[in-house]
Amino acid sequence: MFTLQQCQEIFNTALLREVELLKKKPEELYLPVEYIMSSGGKRLRPSLVLMSFNLFSDDIESAVYPALGIEFFHNFTLLHDDIMDKSPMRRNNPTVHTKWNENVAILSGDAMAIIAYHYISKCRAEFLTSVLETFSQSALKVCEGQQYDMNFETLQDVSEADYLKMIELKTAVLIATSLKTGAILGGAKTQEANTLYDFGKNLGLAFQLQDDLLDVFGNSEVFGKPIGADIIANKKTYLMIKALSVARDNDLAELKQTLSNKYSGHAEKIKTITGLYHKLNIQKYTAGKIKCYYDNALQCLESVNSGARTKEYLRSVAEMLMHRER
Repeated sequence: MFTLQQCQEIFNTALLREVELLKKKPEELYLPVEYIMSSGGKRLRPSLVLMSFNLFSDDIESAVYPALGIEFFHNFTLLHDDIMDKSPMRRNNPTVHTKWNENVAILSGDAMAIIAYHYISKCRAEFLTSVLETFSQSALKVCEGQQYDMNFETLQDVSEADYLKMIELKTAVLIATSLKTGAILGGAKTQEANTLYDFGKNLGLAFQLQDDLLDVFGNSEVFGKPIGADIIANKKTYLMIKALSVARDNDLAELKQTLSNKYSGHAEKIKTITGLYHKLNIQKYTAGKIKCYYDNALQCLESVNSGARTKEYLRSVAEMLMHRER
């Protein structure tokens, strides 16, 4: 069985090889693709493809191309998200639209989506229909999640349930699809593939909520993005939605006043909102929600029948995500 680190190494070797093939013209199209694909990242999703595959088969190299497809698609969504969010930094590097311009970033992102399908389709013929259908449904759901996220920017009231549905679509679904894709390619039964999807969905929800938490309470040098970016942008994260639901009287008034004041200094705004989060125990609420999804994920994993093959390495990934700092 392969560990997360071993799967990352296998994937990174393949990625370096494929990135070299992107050194072609027009450079304005391919250089940004090479740039974002070489800028680091956890490589979590493609590694989960390989680890899930390895629960049912040893020929892990046969799952590398679909894993590449999922990683290219994931980075395509990040590239376009950064444009929409006007984010200046990603992984401690300038975002593509900052380094070049928005038009270049849009077109290079489009190319990445096409490249993703090229790699996804490079699997055994017997699995092609199922893999493509799973990936296409997931890709569309990610777009739905991004649209909900943009809708929330102009809505006054967003419920906790609405937010959790949005992050399920925007983030959790692709993690779930990574695991299901690996299982399909490994020859798993439909029930096992679907259960691994549920494991990934719950893990993905915990992952995104942890991301929300780190945006406020993390270390910017470790996290890779400026701390408090969601607060500055008035993002309706789980923390903010929870704070608005539990705050009362003066605390609620101060919270709404700070959110409505577009001209307050960023440092002051972050300090005020973070102070209210501490006062309202928002960090504790969020950590509790993360643990709930984490526990659900482990229950799903336990019910997967992978024969004599151990699921311990996937458990270790879940545990690592629970205690990450970036």
